[in-house]
Amino acid sequence: MHVTLLGTGGPRPDPERQGPATLVEASRLAVLFDAGRGVATQLVRANVRAEDLDAVFITHHHFDHIGGLGDLILAAWNNGRTRPLPVFGPPGTAAIIDGLLDQVYARDINFRIAEEWVHGRLLDHPRAFLEVKEVLSQRIDLPNGVEVTSGQVEHGSMGIELSIEEWSANGYRISAEGRHVAISGDAVAGLELADLAHQADALVMCAYLSEGEITTSEETFLTEQVLAGAPQAAAIAQEAGVGHLILTHIREKSDVAIELMRSQITEVFPGEVTVGSDLMTIDA
Repeated sequence: MHVTLLGTGGPRPDPERQGPATLVEASRLAVLFDAGRGVATQLVRANVRAEDLDAVFITHHHFDHIGGLGDLILAAWNNGRTRPLPVFGPPGTAAIIDGLLDQVYARDINFRIAEEWVHGRLLDHPRAFLEVKEVLSQRIDLPNGVEVTSGQVEHGSMGIELSIEEWSANGYRISAEGRHVAISGDAVAGLELADLAHQADALVMCAYLSEGEITTSEETFLTEQVLAGAPQAAAIAQEAGVGHLILTHIREKSDVAIELMRSQITEVFPGEVTVGSDLMTIDA
């Protein structure tokens, strides 16, 4: 199983890090988790085309995780995709895609269909190949024996007091050929994250702030209630018995600060630690 970190940044634009997106290749399938800014271009750089993806999983609806979703869909369509593309995500995912197709890009889509008509060709609407499925906690069977388990993770709903209808976030566990990789999305400890990560060969985990950056009450709230920092990620991985902790969703830092983050985590977590960078590929 190969994990490629297409984007390892967060909501703040960072010239070194595109928006959150992780590609997992297993059993001849290419499965994308999240679609942050630049994802379609990053896929090409990783030698995978948008039209060749076998499934897309969205963890939650913060803009940095879905900012490239419309571009991804239209890139696949513009390059001739017709075979079904399953898109999974928490409640609200279908409405977002409807908004992209029926409002944001509606004029573009109509233009391209009309242009093909002028040349005597029929072009289906991109909705024809999209299969949008909203999920919370369930198992999803993909072709070639690949299994994805979705589970609810805690990403601010309790601390901000939002209902599941107002806000929900998923993590995922992808399993193939006896290997298991967990994708936390943005999360802190709680709900089903421990089950998703249990004894995983690798956990791709958010780690926005290092220990030294957590200095204010707001940053403490962020790392305890919304989005794990390095200390929280280390504890989650250690308690779950993960083999390899892969850090992503990292706020812009110097190389010295990145190395300090890695060393702080190794004091708590005994397994392998990788501080991710864009287009890094890891065998999991």
